[in-house]
Amino acid sequence: MPLLEIIQTRRITAMIRLDETTASQIDQYAAFLHATADEVVDKALAYVFAKDRDFQDFLRTPEATHVPPSLRVRHFGQSGAQNGAAREAVNGAAKRPNGSVADRDPVAGKRAAGVE
Repeated sequence: MPLLEIIQTRRITAMIRLDETTASQIDQYAAFLHATADEVVDKALAYVFAKDRDFQDFLRTPEATHVPPSLRVRHFGQSGAQNGAAREAVNGAAKRPNGSVADRDPVAGKRAAGVE
């Protein structure tokens, strides 16, 4: 019997919108933990889902299995590249881990620079 059990998880890329202050606090919490923003969001949501007793009760109902998807998930093509990745690179919006709010949101970047 192996001493370690390795659990492989499948990761997806999804796009969500956040309040600017929430995005900033995610960056700050990630810096505090020496983690990535992705890890902070993933672990925070997993914590809330596990602790919310009403949500746990809901998950045991038939209704929970028939929820229409509302999360915007990016799907990988056959080459392994994300849809839109080339378009982002051309537009100069290359992704940087733990980037500032201005890096993620051009409108917020203009606000921060005093331009609207």
